[in-house]
Amino acid sequence: MTSRGKRGRGKGERDKEERDKEERDKGTKRKGRRDKEEGEEERKEIGMAVVGHASTRAGAHGRTLRGRFGGKGSKERTPCHPWWTRRRGRTCLGAASDTPTMSRWRRLLYEPESWSRLDEVSRGADARVLRRKGHLKEQDQLIEFMMAMHLTHTPVEVMQKMERWLREHAQDAERSTLRRLVPSVGRIHTPLRLVEALKEYDAHASLLRRRFVKPNFAEIRHVLNIAQLRASAEDLRLITFDADGTLYADGHHIEQEDEIIGHMVALLRSNVHVAIVTAAGYPGDVTKFQGRIRGLLEAFQHLHLPKAITDRFHIMGGECNYLLRVTEDYGLEFVAEDEWQSEAMREWEEKDIQELLSEAQNVLLETASYLRLEVQLLRKERSVGILPQQPTIYEVLEDIALSAQHHLTGFKVPCCAFNGGNDVFVDVGNKSMGLEALMDYLHVHPHQALHVGDRFTVSGNDRATRDKCPILWVANPGETTFFISLLMNDIQQQKKTPYIE
Repeated sequence: MTSRGKRGRGKGERDKEERDKEERDKGTKRKGRRDKEEGEEERKEIGMAVVGHASTRAGAHGRTLRGRFGGKGSKERTPCHPWWTRRRGRTCLGAASDTPTMSRWRRLLYEPESWSRLDEVSRGADARVLRRKGHLKEQDQLIEFMMAMHLTHTPVEVMQKMERWLREHAQDAERSTLRRLVPSVGRIHTPLRLVEALKEYDAHASLLRRRFVKPNFAEIRHVLNIAQLRASAEDLRLITFDADGTLYADGHHIEQEDEIIGHMVALLRSNVHVAIVTAAGYPGDVTKFQGRIRGLLEAFQHLHLPKAITDRFHIMGGECNYLLRVTEDYGLEFVAEDEWQSEAMREWEEKDIQELLSEAQNVLLETASYLRLEVQLLRKERSVGILPQQPTIYEVLEDIALSAQHHLTGFKVPCCAFNGGNDVFVDVGNKSMGLEALMDYLHVHPHQALHVGDRFTVSGNDRATRDKCPILWVANPGETTFFISLLMNDIQQQKKTPYIE
């Protein structure tokens, strides 16, 4: 081949390479423009509200929707569907519109397995920080004060001082040292031997041997619980339980295999009244109440418990609005209101109740809209609440509950606005009134009662019970089972009979 042919072929190849390069450059520019446009669109959309244009000023009776409690005239709740879908016929407040950026944030918060697919978060630790609920479930000024004391005192010194101050506070609550140091502290119904409880708990936690790690919130709560159950065991005549988060996990119910059933039966056989005081309310429908404690009722029937024992079991539903007892065939029935309601409850008028619920409905919907949370409304006879229709974090529900508490004042009917963990509700009355009515109905004095719950924070519905009787603060059903087993051991030891679980 001649040199001229070589030169011609080299020129053709160079022309082809230049054309290919031009095409690649054009493709790169087009892709850059698309990425830039998408980025600008996402930056615009991330600030958009999720809540749509549905009116937040609902009517006096609102909407009757499917929800956690069902209720008269409503349908059974269907399985929860993903937040990004919309079912035809379901009434939701807010819009289902979602942006790609918002979708990634929700995957970050609620789908741990997707962490590796997110560009925004480079480390799993960052995602865990965003997912955590903080310490909103551990709020109590007395416990926080005791934690702060450990900066200058040993654990034994803290408990010695606190034991002395609690004894003084029980004698004169208004002028006590503890009232001055912790103004929000409530009534003390029984003496608490905190030093003995600390030494008992130390066998497990080695609090007295630790040099650099001070007792945390949960550990001080456990010491207080031990001291309280030791003090209550001798004269206990009534023990009441919160339901969700205390006896069983949120949204579940008592099953036959639950260990707590055996402890509850043992308490009943020990001549102790047992009651469940819950926010769940099903007006006129005992079957839904029965479904929540099906395993316990089946245990009553299987053991052929006599009426003298089952008569010691009750349910106070809707905070303080419905009282139920066990029937001879091991079902449930409503107790007539005139048999147990307090004088204050009988003075409530229906128009005042509906006025309260309508205002509560407006506050809940407006606050949810402001926080860009899509919710479903549930309005019932003595309560109104919202159920998030998209994943959210605990702090958002906390803010809605506190907003409702702040606004719902000055009404003729008292109410309880609380964060249920998965929803926010406002109920007519509160657990304090329900517990007080139950104690009067059963002729029980405050020091003879004990309430077990998991929501004693400022937004919890168990908080109101503290002024009516002693409490046990638990974090989950497992803790409930553990502390009740300790309580039963103490009760049986006083009778000189060992407690066999």
